[in-house]
Amino acid sequence: MTAVVAVALTLSLTVTTYDHTSPAAARGKASGAATGPVDCRETKCVALTFDGGPSPTTPGLLDILKQQHLHATFFLQGKGHIDTYPEVIRRIADEGSEIGNHTWNHRVLTQIDADDARQELTSTQEAIEKITGTRPVLMRPPQGRTDRQVSEICRELGLAQVLWSVTAKDYETTDPALITRRVLDQTHRDGVILLHDLHKGTVPAVPGIIKALKQRGYTIVTVSQLLAPAQPQPGMVYRP
Repeated sequence: MTAVVAVALTLSLTVTTYDHTSPAAARGKASGAATGPVDCRETKCVALTFDGGPSPTTPGLLDILKQQHLHATFFLQGKGHIDTYPEVIRRIADEGSEIGNHTWNHRVLTQIDADDARQELTSTQEAIEKITGTRPVLMRPPQGRTDRQVSEICRELGLAQVLWSVTAKDYETTDPALITRRVLDQTHRDGVILLHDLHKGTVPAVPGIIKALKQRGYTIVTVSQLLAPAQPQPGMVYRP
């Protein structure tokens, strides 16, 4: 009996909890009209998101989105990206896509102390604001790893955390057909698709992904459109 109690106590001390909800649940608790032309309470929506840019391939992706009259959410990384391609970031903002924070050095926030985690996010916030005039209200933790401490830092900085339901693992393949198949196999209503536009096979896969999603009745939106009329809540983790 003593051993059982000891194990239970150990588990209670090691399991980390944080506030989380799904986009659909957040939407369901909100009132009022959705902002923009899409109401995902009535429409079969999916959010398209890209991590780790901008990069030399991002302009080509923006060309595709512009041709398709679509917007995506870009979770931008600092070192080697934000500090290297400011003109691409201006274009992302000017063309109506959404910008989020993906830290400065892509460090796993749950594996560093609070001051370092705060700096990872703050540096990125400040750099994006300097370029676009606006601070992001969304972030994506590297590897999707978060905990109570990270959530508190995000609350302080005005950042909601966005996880995903679809991953093509495009970092391990250059095959656009495989990336497309992986996305389509996992996509469902109110899902969040994670891609990385800096990888070789990803941008070539995007036109086919868009075409197939439209054929299946999906409307492609940004994360904020998926949540609307709910507003992103700082510190909250949104996971489909």
